[in-house]
Formats: sequence, structure tokens, C-alpha cells
Amino acid sequence: MGRFPGAVALGRCRGDQIDPMSSQEFFERIRDLSLGFSALGMTAGDRVAIVSESRPEWLLSDLAVMTGGGVTVPIYPTLSSTQARYILQDSGARLAVVSTRLQLEKLQEIRHHLPALEAIAVMDPAAAHASVVSLEDVQQRGHARMVAEWGAAREFRDRSRAIAPGDLATIIYTSGTTGEPKGVMLSHGNLVANMRAASTVLDVSHEDVALSFLPLSHAFERMVAFVYLMTGVTMIFAESFDTIGRDIALVRPTVLTGVPRVYEKMQARIMERGQAGPFAKAALFRWALKVGLARGRATLRGKTVGPLTALQASIADRLVFSKVREAVGGRLRFVVSGSAPLADSVAEFYQAIRVPIVEGYGLTETAPILTVNPPDAPRAGSVGRAVPGVELRIAADGEILARGPNIMSGYYNKPQATADVLKDGWFHTGDVGAIDADGYLRITDRKKDILVTSGGKKIAPQPIESVLKRSPLVAEAMVLGDRRKFAAALIVPDFAALERRLKDLGRPPAARAELVVRADVIALYEEIVGSLNRELSQFERIKRFALLPAEFTVDSGELTPTMKVKRRAVEDRWREQIEKIYADG
Repeated sequence: MGRFPGAVALGRCRGDQIDPMSSQEFFERIRDLSLGFSALGMTAGDRVAIVSESRPEWLLSDLAVMTGGGVTVPIYPTLSSTQARYILQDSGARLAVVSTRLQLEKLQEIRHHLPALEAIAVMDPAAAHASVVSLEDVQQRGHARMVAEWGAAREFRDRSRAIAPGDLATIIYTSGTTGEPKGVMLSHGNLVANMRAASTVLDVSHEDVALSFLPLSHAFERMVAFVYLMTGVTMIFAESFDTIGRDIALVRPTVLTGVPRVYEKMQARIMERGQAGPFAKAALFRWALKVGLARGRATLRGKTVGPLTALQASIADRLVFSKVREAVGGRLRFVVSGSAPLADSVAEFYQAIRVPIVEGYGLTETAPILTVNPPDAPRAGSVGRAVPGVELRIAADGEILARGPNIMSGYYNKPQATADVLKDGWFHTGDVGAIDADGYLRITDRKKDILVTSGGKKIAPQPIESVLKRSPLVAEAMVLGDRRKFAAALIVPDFAALERRLKDLGRPPAARAELVVRADVIALYEEIVGSLNRELSQFERIKRFALLPAEFTVDSGELTPTMKVKRRAVEDRWREQIEKIYADG
């Protein structure tokens, strides 16, 4: 921050405006908040929960807590009061910072179960009342100390300087696709090591502008935010997830971070729009995509395209893809993907339109980044090479093991769970993969997600699901087959795209519950599944499927806050449909 004092560090979209905050103001607000938290009773080692959507106050609170020696405990705002209660109780949080009246009410509902919780601060001033202080008031208390107390500045400086690399900085509770959440303990040394390593492979600088819309409660977006701050990138928060399209046009970012599902949906929308309209326009789009993919695939495989393909790709870019990029602000250099595996077809598509995806891999337990597919030497089907300081190896059973200065110290209050994953100095990721001769890591699947049929055949579901989701008509898919005779699938249609397809075919619309059992609709998805099956081994092929009338959502418990499918929750909710698939089969 000292290198760019007058530069805009953060901002937030509000309607058609951006509220900016300079680096100098950002530092001063962190200092004042840290002193304010101290005035509320925070001492070194105290846990402070943050229950909020992503916004500037989230980062301000996080850094104010950590620079004061406290321990930040992020809590997704989408969690229920029961889920939040578990985290608050397990962590023993003394203070909590919440964003809105809704989040405040959630905590007040369970506060009688939280004897350790001494104070709550709310970001929205209108939600504060006699027993709940506003975050603005906490900051003003700290500022008043700076003005009135000669030693306040020294106190802030001494507290931050007293922090050792091994001191606990944060406890991040894994959202958990299975089982009870575990609190991942990360030290200041873990975070700094990963921040430095990531900054060497992410090509960003003070000239970049980033749009942020992923939850900061997730280790991936939080670490990327730290890298942005370290390198002087201007980071602008979207007003909400629903306003991303509008906010991209407003911010005109040069870089953004997302999860694969975001990029899959963007791809489906671009494909649908490109193929709509007059025949000549659609034909031009298809030609441009064909030559763009030829160039993109060659790039991802380290090959040089021939002069004719290069010329055609240049023409396609000028006539078609430049307009696609203009729709997302016209300045995007690349986008970053993390949190879940990215399908090869998605990476190839974005290479084709000249907005390459930089894919990273890691886990909360690794602070989180282990590998990055380098923008200057990407490799198809890979998540890249280990970032500086990280070592990887493959165990005898194919599991990916990692060690380095970014690896957690353990799970809070869970010594056995810690011992299960930290063995002989190596962290056991639970993922299965392989490392090639050049050090590029390829991930096959989650070790726990591998399906073993009753015939003993092993099926990796994620690659199959990724191929299914290539179709614009598929919003979500989950492959079944563990301890069953054959592989099957639950498919959630993209109902908006399906309705448009039916309209084009001259077929009548209907309610969702009717559509998923209608013969002509099922026939459309049989074509999709049939096309998929031609790419699979006999035992991997989807023999039967069911169309579901409702999306997987965070609120229904079927998705984690970062859009990963919670397989057990999906199986529980749709058990009747699953049993029917196998009963009929």
C-alpha cells in the first residue's frame, strides 16, 4: 500500500457508480478498525467471526483483526443459523462482524447458545441498536484513540510487529461436501508464503483492474484479494451476484476470478447468442469458433499453428470475438478459475475467444494455491505446475500429496482428523492425479468421489459430468453408480434454454414438473447422453437418467457456497428418482 498511496485500492459498484477507496484510506481504516476492535476487548489470539457478503468492509475487518493479532473466522452468509452456530461454538468466537440486518438477526436468534460471544458489530449502520454497535462506530472509536492517545499509533505498530510467522491468522471452516465442517488453521506464515508464491505466477500489476464477485469466505478468492493488494491491482466488488453482467460493463476489468460453473454459463450464453439470428450471422460465428478452437487447442498443447490457420483466426477475432470481448468490457486479459476442476472444452473455448483461463488448484488446507497453469506455457488437461516452495508427489494409490510452507497446522479441535491427512510431513489431498515429466499435474477425480460399480469397475464422475454440462440445455449433472450395476445420471435442465429450444421447434411450453417427464423433452436429452456415451468406455456409459424439475442450490443444501455439488445431499433429496432409475433398470 505504501507503493501506491494515492491509487484506488478498492471499490464497490452501486448502481451505475463505483465508490472508490484509495490505498491510503484503506490503510487508515484498517488501523482505526484494529484499534477499535482492541477497544471492544479483542486481544491476541481472540477469534473474530465475519458473516458477510463480499464487500470492502469484509477485507477491512479481516485485515484489522489479523494485524491486531486476532484470528479471523469467515462464515458464509448463506449458511443457516444452525450451521453458523456450529462454527461460532467450535471456534469460540468472542466478537462477530455481520453485514446486514438479516445476518444480525441470524446471530441474535442463536446468541443464547454462544456464551463466548461478547459483542457484535454490523456493517450497515441502520441495523445497529443499543446492544449492537455499527462497524463505522468501531472505526470511529479507533480513530478517536489515534487523535487523543499519544501511544495509539505505536500500539497498532507494536501489535502487528509482534506477530510471528507461526501465529494463527485464520480458521476457515470447510463447507464440506460430506460430513461436519472442519476448521482449517492457517498461520500468518502460511498466508504470506502462498501470497508470495501466487504473485510470482499471476501476471498482475498496479495497471490492472479486477472485478470480484466470489465469496471472500472462500480461501481462493481471499488469497487472490491478498495478491491484488500486494501488487497494487484495483479491486472492485460487484454489487451482488445478480448484477455481475451490469458491473462488468461498468468496471471494464482486465482480470477477474470465478469458478468453472460461472465460465460454463458464460460460454453457454455466448454460444446461444452466436448461433441465434440470421443464417449468415450464425454461420460466421460457427466458422469463427472452428478456427478459433484450432488455434486455442494448439496453444494449449504447446504447438504452433500454420500460417493459414493463424490468418483465419486473426480474421475471426476481428469479425466475431472482438465483439464478444467488448460485451465484457473490452479489456479482459485473462480470467482465473479455481475451487473446482475446469473442463478441457471450457479452457479451449476461452482460448478461442482470446480470453485465456488461468486455472489454479489447491485446497483450503493449503492456503489454498498449490499449482497454477502458467499463462505463457499452459497445458491442456492440466492444472499446471507447483507454485514456488510447494512440493508434490503421487502416492502408490494415486493420491496427490503436498508439502510446503503453505500447509495448514491442522484442524481446530480435531486431532484425529488432522492425523488422518498430515502424515510424515505430507498433506494428503484426497484428490487422485498424475504428474508428467515436465511437472504438470493432472487431476483425475476426488478420491472419495470415485464410483465403484457392483461389478468392481471404477468410474471418475467429474469428467463425465463436465462433458454433459457442455450442452447449453444442461444446467447441472451428477453421475451415479456407486455399488450399483451401471452408471446413471441426474440431470437438471437449463430451463430457460430448454424453453427457447422448444419454441424454435414449435412445441408448447409447460410447467417444469411436466417438462421433465414429457417424451419430446426426454428425447432431446437422450441425444445429449447418446453423444456423451460415444466418448466413454462401455462400463462408464450412462445407461439411464432422470431429469429433475428444480435446480441444485445453496439454499436447498445441494451446493456449497462455491457451487460444488454436495453428492450426499443430492442423493438424499432425489432418492425416489434414483431408486426408480435402478428399479426400472
